[in-house]
Amino acid sequence: MNYNVEELEDKLFDLAFAEDIGEGDHTTLCCIPETAMGRSKLLVKEKGILAGVDIARKIFRKFDPELQMEVFMEDGSEVKPGDVAFVVTGKVRSLLQTERLMLNVMQRMSGIATVTHRYMELLQGTKTRVLDTRKTTPGMRILEKQAVKIGGGVNHRMGLFDMILLKDNHVDFAGGISQALKRCHEYLAEKNLPLKIEIEVRSMEELEEVLKCGGVDRIMLDNFSIDNTRKAVERIGGKYETESSGGITNETLRQYAECGVDYISVGALTHSVKGLDLSFKAF
Repeated sequence: MNYNVEELEDKLFDLAFAEDIGEGDHTTLCCIPETAMGRSKLLVKEKGILAGVDIARKIFRKFDPELQMEVFMEDGSEVKPGDVAFVVTGKVRSLLQTERLMLNVMQRMSGIATVTHRYMELLQGTKTRVLDTRKTTPGMRILEKQAVKIGGGVNHRMGLFDMILLKDNHVDFAGGISQALKRCHEYLAEKNLPLKIEIEVRSMEELEEVLKCGGVDRIMLDNFSIDNTRKAVERIGGKYETESSGGITNETLRQYAECGVDYISVGALTHSVKGLDLSFKAF
């Protein structure tokens, strides 16, 4: 990873506070004295996997370093309705102005971790791991991919900079499998970049062309049937890592895993997940 995670998080928090508070939280300012002190608890209202506790710490610390956070349940904890994950004590104004950002982040991260955990449970007993994708909320990728790891999944590339992934459009624009791979190797050699190479194939014919060319680390089997996935894995014979992608559901996930693929990538982990129901209540 060739960027500063804390710097990205800090920029995200700055943008989120600017978006939400703007020139001032007039609702809070009009009715809460500056010196008023209080405490709020993070209340769990739905069963799932908790994620974002560490990010919540950073949000509170950035906004008001004097806020005190007492944590009872850390990231990765299995939670149920009625659980209290943490209590925060400090200025009431600070509690109210950090509430929405903290909840937005934690609800989404916990939703992602929960769904990832469910997928991993379906894969128990196989060697297959769940991968995330780049189908993330703009600006929140680093947090959403953290949530995937908390849920037991594996991060694919973080962006366009840390891995080569030759997808169907790259192959088509380049003029075919062999042309795309040739240019890829020339580019990496010229730039002296030690990046791993993955290539997407759409048919057994394209797979054969990749096997003939060689020079890859992983082969993505895109929208392959279960039967063709099994045949493809046997044909690859462990020479390269394998990844299944496209149209895989909860009902078919294990069947694909039993074909022997190393990874199954699931865009739904991040692009359409439902947030876990949490609330931040004064008490």
